[in-house]
Amino acid sequence: MPKTEQSQRRPAFLGDLFESLTERGRRLLGWREGTGDAIQAPELSELGERLLSRRGEASGVVIARALLAAFEDADPAARLAFLQALADSFGPDASAVKDALGALQASPDAPEAMEALHAAAEPRRQELLRRLNLAPGGTAALVRMREELLRHLRDHPDLRRVDRDFAHLFASWFNRGFLGLRTIDWNTPASILEKIIRYEAVHAIRNWDDLRNRLQPTDRRCYGFFHPQLVDEPLIFVEVALTRAIPDNVAELLDLARAPIRADEADTAVFYSISNTQRGLAGVSFGNFLIKQVVEDLKAERPNIGTFVTLSPVPGFAAWLAAQRGDEASELISPDQRLAFAALDRPDWHKDPATAEQLRAPLLAAAASYFLRARDRGKRMVDPVARFHLGNGARLERLNHLGDVSANGLRQSHGLMVNYLYDLGQIEANHEGFAERGHVAASDSVSAALRGPTS
Repeated sequence: MPKTEQSQRRPAFLGDLFESLTERGRRLLGWREGTGDAIQAPELSELGERLLSRRGEASGVVIARALLAAFEDADPAARLAFLQALADSFGPDASAVKDALGALQASPDAPEAMEALHAAAEPRRQELLRRLNLAPGGTAALVRMREELLRHLRDHPDLRRVDRDFAHLFASWFNRGFLGLRTIDWNTPASILEKIIRYEAVHAIRNWDDLRNRLQPTDRRCYGFFHPQLVDEPLIFVEVALTRAIPDNVAELLDLARAPIRADEADTAVFYSISNTQRGLAGVSFGNFLIKQVVEDLKAERPNIGTFVTLSPVPGFAAWLAAQRGDEASELISPDQRLAFAALDRPDWHKDPATAEQLRAPLLAAAASYFLRARDRGKRMVDPVARFHLGNGARLERLNHLGDVSANGLRQSHGLMVNYLYDLGQIEANHEGFAERGHVAASDSVSAALRGPTS
């Protein structure tokens, strides 16, 4: 939800909350009437302590609802102070850990002692988050709270221990068993369609006609994962084009004037945009389950489709290539490539057919080096999209020169796009090779580009 919408609804939400609280609830929270209709509320961390101290479920829900409402209504400094309190004051109970450790040392082979130590070592904030989740709308509020937390991690690294607890709990609350796959089409409620427009992260949806072009034709599909506690909030969605062949550019897929084909004429399903919608769920994996589930559903719906492939962006390629050009000692591009890449500095180079063609081989050779040879400090592939698809068991199938000549495509990848092929018979082997040995499954054409004439 955009910040403006949150701000607009907070006063009304708090007002409704205060109106709905019974006198017993007010006494429970320690709130008292001030001058006029003002209500003096305890600090957020104090509410957290009270929530952990309660044994009754009804009273706990009242406090949880009040804490979440107060957090969203608080100013940025107060929200940050609460997050820091979670890090500093809601960790494990030191005395309980000490007692449990002593019991384990006295009986090192006792399973009960080991379990008691495990329970004592759990940070108190995990139980606090569980209790907050019991409030109406608690799950969505906690996702927003973590989104707030993520904004502060760089400047406040001590908050990482709080983030680890959020990630631990969210991995359970948002596991595949709780997610429902839903088809999103032109008849889907407008409230959800508006979010598809807002959350599209790969190829911006310009207007409602553009959205209709992606949802309504017979050769288009869209699927999203939903959680029962966020009914109208897609957690992730994928846009699919049904085609007669593997496409090498996105413009033909998004062209409003294109002529749709019948679904039974298609032999290929193209995943051309995958968008995560909730920043507060960063690190919780949905995409691998989504793609595999959509493949299964499409195979059941359309047996004529035998090829499943992506048309994917390469978000870090241009920045990586700029770094290689600036490093005279780089062994990942050749001297001939370095000379050719001077043309990239000319505005609108891609509009000159001769220049674009001269750059084709050097760019594809550099792209092959980017995928097959370049690694970050952690010895991982540089490109996050590649790590995602190859980790899912896909194969790097084709490098597409000028596959995306939008302003964003040129800025992030000099127009490069790639196809990742999901070969159902090879997915497990590809996944194991990548996960265990870092092996990149790549087609002969990608390997050939690495040995190109200008490499």
